[in-house]
Amino acid sequence: MQFLDWLVLISTLALIVGYGSWKTRKNKSIESYLLGDKSLKWGAIGLSVMATQASAITFLSTPGQAFESGMGFIQIYFGLPIAIVIICAFILPIYYRLRVYTAYEYLEQRFNLNTRLLAAFLFLVQRGLAAGITIYAPAIILSTVLGWNLNLMNIAVGVLVIVYTVSGGTKAVTMTQKWQMLVILVGMVAAFGIMLSMIPLSFGQSLDVAGMLGKMEAVDLSFDINNRYTIWSGLAGGLFLSLSYFGTDQSQVQRYLGGSSLKESRLGLLFNAWMKIPMQFFILLTGVMLFVFYQFHDQPIFFNEPARQIVVESAEGERFQNLENEFNAVHKSKEALLFNYSETGEGSEKILALNAEEMDLRNRAKEVIKAADPVLETKDADYVFISFILRYLPVGIVGLLLAVILSAAMSSTAGELNALASTTTIDFYKRVFHPNATEAHYVMASRLFTVMWGLLAIGFALSASLLDNLIQAVNILGSLFYGSILGIFVAAFFIKSIGARAVFLGGIVSQSFVIFLYLTSDIGFLWFNFIGCGMVLLTSAIIQGLSSQLKSS
Repeated sequence: MQFLDWLVLISTLALIVGYGSWKTRKNKSIESYLLGDKSLKWGAIGLSVMATQASAITFLSTPGQAFESGMGFIQIYFGLPIAIVIICAFILPIYYRLRVYTAYEYLEQRFNLNTRLLAAFLFLVQRGLAAGITIYAPAIILSTVLGWNLNLMNIAVGVLVIVYTVSGGTKAVTMTQKWQMLVILVGMVAAFGIMLSMIPLSFGQSLDVAGMLGKMEAVDLSFDINNRYTIWSGLAGGLFLSLSYFGTDQSQVQRYLGGSSLKESRLGLLFNAWMKIPMQFFILLTGVMLFVFYQFHDQPIFFNEPARQIVVESAEGERFQNLENEFNAVHKSKEALLFNYSETGEGSEKILALNAEEMDLRNRAKEVIKAADPVLETKDADYVFISFILRYLPVGIVGLLLAVILSAAMSSTAGELNALASTTTIDFYKRVFHPNATEAHYVMASRLFTVMWGLLAIGFALSASLLDNLIQAVNILGSLFYGSILGIFVAAFFIKSIGARAVFLGGIVSQSFVIFLYLTSDIGFLWFNFIGCGMVLLTSAIIQGLSSQLKSS
């Protein structure tokens, strides 16, 4: 990185954080700290909800996901617009009528304290782990850029986010997220435009090449339940995932509960219903164009450069470099054929054969990496986009793109820590342990819980590894818990015949069953949202029915 890159990076982040902290420096009440005095307009709500979703993982990992697997990941979002309409019509008015701080307060009014605490506990486990992943993602970037120790970077990034979140509460998070989203959009559009200008084909020809190589298949109509991404898993599993995420996850609920009115909150959520799929489509398309870009430029056989260097200097170095040379020769042959294909449409079979050969060489290289050092991670999809940024983007734009990724990390992690602290303060500390304290006491408790959850997230980040792909890891983690939480809320909202004891036991049975399925089956993770929700409702109905029969007899 050059001086100009550092200047752009540091200036962008300092201005955003300074602005948010200054504008919200007078938070003294719990409502001000947790809900921003309920003064937010729909634009701020909409951008805040989107920014909380759009973590560094989105911009670091999603292009790598598309680079490897194409556009199919977009199907995970197909159920989102339907979910948001349902939330705006049925769920949001209930939250506003009851004037709750957290989504889980409603469950005590509908059922009992145990059910409220169960749902809040499941949220804390899921979101606490996810916060660790969102810290881990930008730490990868900085450790790669600066050559610093990854664990030290996890700690540094985590501490920065803790300080930023503690300073201003919900309103600081929301106000800074508006500017963070602006930086994100400008940076991604700039990267996309520069990338296209460096591909020696027209945009139409690039899409044709991507399609021929299997990267443009956005919709899969198959009914294979083991396939992670199909239109059916997106509409069914994605619907239930989005219902739970937007309707019951405090990191999202807290964003729109700060709206100045029900109308403003609804408009903010509907803004996401319209914008989320196009935004994700654009990010995935960036990954696909990155794949096309690397068909006409030198492509590493392995994108994690620090790990590659370790292997080259090991006893397996010669074997690895021989594979690199073979890979480069195949890549050059394919490049010549692709130029001809873009003009004539001929030669696709030879290109596909060479592409398969490249994939085989990459897999063999990963085997060599494991042989050189079993500790080294061989999944490198999350390094694809950052590798492009560092190798090919001009001075200044590199700093802007790093600011994009760190802005996203700060916004999403701050929102998560803020929600974790809110749930811990309101649902556990205030309700169970210290119900009659002053406003200032609860604000201080919320700040301390923010620090606590931040430290726990850092701890998880220190033990994290690249599971398959970071964006998938976050969605898998959510899917393991969201279905059960959603089932409890669906019973609360719509099935008045189910009582507190039945839904509490149903939630425990469902969560246990989903974890068992995850550990023992190959079911696509999106289906866990549907299965978890269905298990809560089915088990609760059975328990309620048996209980009613015993009472009547």
